[in-house]
Amino acid sequence: MNSNVALTVLQGVILYPALLWKIYQLTRAPKDVARWMVTACLACFAAAYPFGFLAGNVNQPNPGPIVPLLFQHFFLCGLVYTLACFFLFSALPVAEARRRALLEAIPFAVAMLVMVLVAVFMPDVPPARYPLAGVLTFYLAADLYLTYGIASAYFFTRRYARGAGPRLARGLRVASVGFAISAVGGSTLVAVVLVHWTGAAIPWLLVQGTVFLVFPGALLLVIGLSYPGVATRLAAGRVWRQHLRTYHRLGPLWTALHEAFPEDALSRAPLNPWRDALSLRGVHRRYYRRAIECRDGLVRLSPYLAHLGDDGDLAERLGEALRSHARGETVAPEAMPVAMPDGDSLDDDVRELVTLSDSLRAVPA
Repeated sequence: MNSNVALTVLQGVILYPALLWKIYQLTRAPKDVARWMVTACLACFAAAYPFGFLAGNVNQPNPGPIVPLLFQHFFLCGLVYTLACFFLFSALPVAEARRRALLEAIPFAVAMLVMVLVAVFMPDVPPARYPLAGVLTFYLAADLYLTYGIASAYFFTRRYARGAGPRLARGLRVASVGFAISAVGGSTLVAVVLVHWTGAAIPWLLVQGTVFLVFPGALLLVIGLSYPGVATRLAAGRVWRQHLRTYHRLGPLWTALHEAFPEDALSRAPLNPWRDALSLRGVHRRYYRRAIECRDGLVRLSPYLAHLGDDGDLAERLGEALRSHARGETVAPEAMPVAMPDGDSLDDDVRELVTLSDSLRAVPA
C-alpha cells in the first residue's frame, strides 16, 4: 500500500464516524443553520471519498476517468463552499450571511462550469489519451477554487476562534492548521499543473509535497471540526461516570433511610436489586433522585438524632436513631442539621451525603 492510499484510508476511518456524529447532533438541533452547513461540509467530503477511489486515486496531473473525477471535485469544491457558509452563518446576521453566501457562490459556480464543460467535451477514450489541455484546464479550475476557498476558510477560522468558547476555539485552531497546510498543498497542485503545461519535468519533491500536505491538512480539518462535539461528549461521559459511582456509594445511606421511610420514595415502582446494580440507563435521574431521597430521609430522622444529642460518631448515632424509629419511640418534634455542606451547591451536599454513607458501612445494622 503506497502512501497515497494509506492516507486516503486513514482519512475515511476518521471521516465517516465524524459525519455520523454531526448528523446525530443535527437531529438534536434541526433549525441550526451553522450546524447544517458543517454537516453538509463533512457530507461533501464523505461523498467525494468513494469517487476518488473510482477515479483511481490518481496524483495530479495524471487523469482518471472523467466522470468520477468530475463528481469527486464537485464534492470537494462543495466542501469548501459549505465550509465558508458555516463561518458566514455562524458569525454574521442571517441577511448579511445570505448575501455573502451568494457572493461566495460565484467563484464556486465558475469553477464548476469550467469542469463540467471539460467533462462534456472530453473524448470517449482511455484516461491516458485525454487531451492534455482539457485535463490541465480541469485541474486548474478545481485547484484554483479549492486553494482560494481553503485560504479564505483559514482566515475565517482564525477570526471566529478569537470569540468562540474554549472547546470550539481549540477545535477551530486545529482546523485552521489543517486549512493552512491544505492551502499550501493546493498551491503546490497549481504549480504542478502549470509546470506540466509548460512541458517541463515535474520535480519529484513537488509531487510528494502535494500528497503530504493535502491529505494531512484534510485530516486536521475533520479532527478540528469534530473536536468540540467529541470533547463535550467526553466531558459528559466523565460526569456520567461520576454520577454512577456516587449513586452506588449513596446506596448504604439510601437503603437505611428508605427502609425507615418508604413513603418518601420519588418512584413508586419497586426497585430490583440486580437491575439497579447493572443498569446504565437514566444514571443522572437516579443520581438526583437518590440524593434528594437521602436528604429527605435525614430531615425526617433529624428529631431522633436531636434526641440523642451531638456526642459520638454521626454514623453510629444515625444507626441508633434508625433503631429508635423502628421501635416506634416517640421523640420531641425538634430538628437538627445533619451532614450539612459548607457550600450551597448540590455537589457539596452530595459529598457530605457520600461521606456519611461511606461511614455507615462500618456501623452494625
